[in-house]
Amino acid sequence: MPASAHYTLSFRAISPSWPLLGHPRHLALPIVSCPPLDSNPNAAPTGVLPSQCEKLPFPGTLYLPSYDTFWVVKSWDLEPSLGDGVTPFSVTSYGFGGLASLPSSCEVEQWNSDDPIPRKKLEESVAGAHGLLCRLTDRVDQKLLDAAGANLRVISTLSVGVDHLALDEIKKRGIRVGYTPGVLTDATAELAVSLLLTTCRRLPEAIEEVKNGGWDSWKPLWMCGYGLSQSTVGIVGLGRIGQAIARRLKPFGVQRFLYTGRQPRPQEAAEFQAEFVPIAQLAAESDFIVVSCSLTPATRGLCSKEFFQNMKNTAVFINISRGDVVNQDDLYQALTSGQLAAAGLDVTTPEPLPPSHPLLTLKNCVILPHIGSATYKTRNTMALLAANNLLAGLRGETMPSELKL
Repeated sequence: MPASAHYTLSFRAISPSWPLLGHPRHLALPIVSCPPLDSNPNAAPTGVLPSQCEKLPFPGTLYLPSYDTFWVVKSWDLEPSLGDGVTPFSVTSYGFGGLASLPSSCEVEQWNSDDPIPRKKLEESVAGAHGLLCRLTDRVDQKLLDAAGANLRVISTLSVGVDHLALDEIKKRGIRVGYTPGVLTDATAELAVSLLLTTCRRLPEAIEEVKNGGWDSWKPLWMCGYGLSQSTVGIVGLGRIGQAIARRLKPFGVQRFLYTGRQPRPQEAAEFQAEFVPIAQLAAESDFIVVSCSLTPATRGLCSKEFFQNMKNTAVFINISRGDVVNQDDLYQALTSGQLAAAGLDVTTPEPLPPSHPLLTLKNCVILPHIGSATYKTRNTMALLAANNLLAGLRGETMPSELKL
């Protein structure tokens, strides 16, 4: 991208107070304005005491040591003599780390809220944009692409899943797509193991018994659950996350790993001596099943009545992929009829799940609010990768993580 080019981006923030370095801070500082780095290095930024502000070698970026977070200035007016015709720009941000990578040739429009941007506002804001950074809650369909217009060249999603993107339509228009695989693998695998243990050992029930006075004396079978030692674990989708889950479960003494997917993966499976089997066999022979596949037309509704009927009535079912992989009505029937022992879900359909949903009435169903990647480090890394994908795409360069369409 030539230095004189001027691009407009439609940018989605994660949180007005989201820290870059992993330490929660809720700041009330005003957006600040600073002179360019090269114009007057001794000039103090407006709105912040000089002792609080240290300029870093990122155009348009400030670092506030007192708060351990990066801030991007709202305005940074470059004199024409300062740099190869670089166009002045205006950036609005409230401590979002991914914006630290934006160059001075970008004009950014940002939705400054943790809540999803209203659909109408998104359609209005994306008009004329060259790039879009979105979350998995932002549905990028034909209507939104039409609203964006012919300028749109790059979409960068702050997710590894891309089921919210109309990929066929995006490909037809020649738009490049960046995503964030790999960086959330460990966090999601940790959450999957946590959810499995929480579910199979009935921890929410046990905690509630302590709180409501149900803990009166030791009883031989009270609050008994199921253990991993000498068990068989089935993994639906032995990709990066599936492998990371198996790697963490192996030290618990799992006797046998089974997996299913589009095709055998003998090289990856060798680490766990995992066997590739049909999904019906995996359901029938597993003591624990973890679903970690992508949502595709082939996996939508994969875990439904027939699947649950094949499972052991002592088995525990875990889903950390996408809610639409599971038929939740069938899961409810399986849990209430005793076809399986328990289920743990980090993903549902819809999200958020209404408080009145039948699954939330069950003691043997643990539901989390889609927090698989929710660690400070992971979310910040995702933000920077998403921003870098966007910028590389606009420059016509190789993205750090591009989805091949």
